[in-house]
Amino acid sequence: MALTEEATSKFVKAGKLKLHYHEAGSGPALIMIHGGGPGAGGWSNYRRNVDHFAQRYRVILPDLPGFAKSDKPAVEGGMLAFMAKAIKDLMDAIDIPRAHFVGNSLGGATTMKVALDYPDRIQRIVLMGAPSLPLFTPQPAEGIKHLLGYYAPPGPSIEKLRGFLNVMVYDSSQLTDQLIKERFEASTQPDLLANPIISPRSRAVFEPIWKDIGNIKHKTLVIWGRDDRTVTLDHSFFLLNQLDDVRLHVFGKCGHWAQWEKAAEFNRLVADFLASED
Repeated sequence: MALTEEATSKFVKAGKLKLHYHEAGSGPALIMIHGGGPGAGGWSNYRRNVDHFAQRYRVILPDLPGFAKSDKPAVEGGMLAFMAKAIKDLMDAIDIPRAHFVGNSLGGATTMKVALDYPDRIQRIVLMGAPSLPLFTPQPAEGIKHLLGYYAPPGPSIEKLRGFLNVMVYDSSQLTDQLIKERFEASTQPDLLANPIISPRSRAVFEPIWKDIGNIKHKTLVIWGRDDRTVTLDHSFFLLNQLDDVRLHVFGKCGHWAQWEKAAEFNRLVADFLASED
């Protein structure tokens, strides 16, 4: 029987924060961290993957601070350092000494920061659409413009959200009205509207993590959508150049959500990488 959002839902006190996460399966720990778009959360980003990986792993889908059902604190200074510490505190709270990590977009950047700040807590890494340094494309990219404008006056709307999500994927026909409704409701919670972590008025700073990426020594799989209009493909070339033990897989006809648009292939690819002995 397929896992459900409700049945896997849990809360824990992690450091000073109350964090929400989903947990399923047993075995080696696998932490899958979502991106930073409006309405994002662990279940929203990985609903097409959790059943597959829960057959072999203890799968943890956190809601990062500032998202979904987790606390929404004011963040001043380094956003990635804050997120990485929250993940480390979550691991401490639920007794996970080490884990494999999968990170999409902001989740990928957070994963790299965990690898830099707490290297002993990570085994293998999978990154999808993780921001580093764009080599060729003008910035900000189309999806980033939508992201930064979402909470700007006059505030969120279904039209803004639909425009953002259309940029996230190659084939927008997969964006159901139900998905858009769920994301809009998650993105307009009162505590989030009062303090959106990614918005022009946020005091959080996205650190230039690209300067330190070469210090990450973990075995890493980088996955990208060729048609990503948010964190463009040239970011992946920088990761390929800088990461020590890295391999790159690119999907055609795929945008920013490789784990969602190419779920079956993604699941097989990542499962093989995590299980391989080389």
